[in-house]
Order: sequence, then C-alpha cells, then structure tokens
Amino acid sequence: MVGMSLKASVDVDTATDAVLLKLDRNVFHHGGLGVIRSLGRLGIRVHAMREDRFAPAGVSRYARRTVSPMPDRADPHDVLDLLDRLADRLPGPAVLITTDDAGAILLAEHGDKLRPRYLFPDPPADLPRRAAGKATLAEICRAAGVPHPATTVPVDAAEATAFADACGYPVVAKVNLPWMADRAAGLHSTTVVRSREEMLALVQRARRATGDGPDTGLLLQEYLAPAPCGTLQDWFFHGYFDADSRCLFGHTGIKVRSFPIHAGLTSYGRWESNERLRDEAVALLSGLGYRGPVDLDYRWDPRDDSYRLLDLNPRLGAQFRLFQDSAGIDVVRAMHLDLTGRAFSPGEAVAGRSLFVENFDPIAALAYRRDENLTMRSWLASVRAADEAAWFARDDLAPFFLTGARALWQAAANRLRR
Repeated sequence: MVGMSLKASVDVDTATDAVLLKLDRNVFHHGGLGVIRSLGRLGIRVHAMREDRFAPAGVSRYARRTVSPMPDRADPHDVLDLLDRLADRLPGPAVLITTDDAGAILLAEHGDKLRPRYLFPDPPADLPRRAAGKATLAEICRAAGVPHPATTVPVDAAEATAFADACGYPVVAKVNLPWMADRAAGLHSTTVVRSREEMLALVQRARRATGDGPDTGLLLQEYLAPAPCGTLQDWFFHGYFDADSRCLFGHTGIKVRSFPIHAGLTSYGRWESNERLRDEAVALLSGLGYRGPVDLDYRWDPRDDSYRLLDLNPRLGAQFRLFQDSAGIDVVRAMHLDLTGRAFSPGEAVAGRSLFVENFDPIAALAYRRDENLTMRSWLASVRAADEAAWFARDDLAPFFLTGARALWQAAANRLRR
C-alpha cells in the first residue's frame, strides 16, 4: 500500500547527525526526501540544504535544520565554507550524504578539507567525475570490457546528424557533463530524438546551455529498441561499497515505467533479483576501487543477451528507498552504519516491492497507454499496490501536498508563458 514502509529496527548511532548535500536546484528530486525520512525515522537528526523556503523536502517533519539559500555549485569554496559553518553548529562529526553528481565530484576532489568534521566515503579522486561524464563512462566501459551502447560526442550539428543517420532514428541524446548544464535553457539530461529536425533543434539548445565548448556538449547514444511487450529490459543496481571497495549492500530492480518512456528516470520501479546483473555490477565497481553509494542503469540487449551499462551515477539514486530489506536496511542506512563503525548484516531481499513517483508516473502512463496498451485500470491497480511513494507518506504528509501545489503552479505558469 502506498505510503507504508517496512517496519524494522536498525541499531544506528543516533548521536551522529547526517547532513544532506544537494547542489542540484531541482525541487522535484525525491532522493533527498528519501534520505531525510529514512534516517529521520530511526531518530537520526538530518540537516538539509534546500533550494528555497518552499522546497518540499525542507518541510518534512524529519528535517531538523535546513540551509537556505544554497551555495553556487560552480564555486567549490562557497560550498566548503557553508559546510564548515554548519559543522560549527553540530554536536560532533556528521555523516555527509550527496544526492547529485556535482556534490559527489566536489567531495571526491575537495573533500579532504572537510575531514574529520564530516564522515563520507573516499573514492579515487577522479572516479566520480569520470563515472558521471557520459563520454568518460564509455571509456571506462571499453577499458573494463563492459557492454555499452554505441556512442559519440559530436563536434557540431553535421556530426550529430551523421551519427543518427548511421544508427537510425530514434537516438538517445544526453548532456555529456550533466552537472554543468544550465537547466534554465530547457535542456533535459536525457532526450529521445526521433527526427533530423529534432536533432538540429536540440544541438542549438545544447549550445546555449553548455556554453562555447569544443563540442556540442551532448553525447549521442544508439537507441536500444524495446523488447517485446512484457519483457523485463530496463534494470538498475543500487549499492553501497565500503573503504575496501566491498559491496556491503546491493540489489537490482526493474523499471516498470520511466519518464521519458524507455529512456528516462524511474517513475515506477520494482525490486527484482538478478544475480547475474548484480555480479556484473559488483565486479565492475570493485575493480574500479569504488567506495560509497552508487546507482547504475542498464538495458538488456536481446541481440546478444547482454546488459549494457547506460549510466553510472557516483552517488545515491533517487529511488533508493525501493530497496529496504527485511532487516530494515537500505543504501543510506548501510552508509550511516558503516561510516559510524557499526557492523550490520543485511536482511533478505523483498522481491516484488515497488515504488511509485507521483509527479512523473501519471505523465509516463499516458505514453505507455499509447505505445504499450497500458489501461487506466491496470495503471490504477499498480499505483494502489505500490509499497512506497516518492512523496506521499502517512507519517509525513507536508512534502506531498507542497509538491502537488508547486507542480500545479508550475503547470499554470508554463501555460501563461506560451
């Protein structure tokens, strides 16, 4: 049932606070609220950065202190100074958790200045930037022998259209360095491009968003066509790796629906155990010396029965709350336990557990209704059966209602601008 969580007792160190570092200014990113609720329900004080005074996550009953305004993510020194000032008000060292690529990169490259006032993983300094960059991820995959879609970083519109013509439309376009893009330019992190005209328009927008770099700022990727209806194809792995790059917690799930359809974020996910995929993900990350929380996206390719790695996000994934096991452990709880020196034993997988994202799945459902014959009755049944919602929770209603209000306000404002 939506809004209900598994009841379990986890022996955490409630004397060690947590600080949520979020530099992405998207108020509809639900991962931060998941952190606040997951740790707050255990009695851990969670302090968060908020985009503005009406940010939904900031009104959670489990958010103890919020920091606003957020620092300029382009200047690491501003972020470090803010965190230093916040540490002055905390009772002791706090676990520092980031939910976006910019924060993960900043901590890997500049985080030593924050120790020992904060506790956070210590991956190789260059790894989060290489993993989050779409072109450098392709290089990682080639070096490790990991299946990956055909990709290119076009210098100009001519190269972009030539790649698309060779692969055939549709083509997936991603912002190569997503943490650098200006969202105000109307550029989405992932776009399915279905025609030459759409490609030319996207390249023009990308140039405005990413500045005058040596290329378009886009990575183009072959579109792996959907398998026959009903085939499980879009997968993800969420895990936590300790200081020795051992996977202390990790599970696989399936994207039942995504937004945009077959190419975007998970709008409805389900826990599905896939030992082969889990083993592949753990082998890659351990081999890279990865440490910390991680979120990987895969697509199964029926042409050669391979799982092709699409994204490696070097931080907590937005839908991590899907994976709360029978012992009450999830990724962020595993991280807090490990960094505070508490040994723990993960519980059993809860296969079939599902998560619903209220502000995206209704929109995604319209596309699935058209392309895959999803009926209103079956969609409503899946919503009623969801075990976890991104925003709604019976013990914490304010973020849900504020999200709804902001979504309606944004929709009205967009209509007025047209």
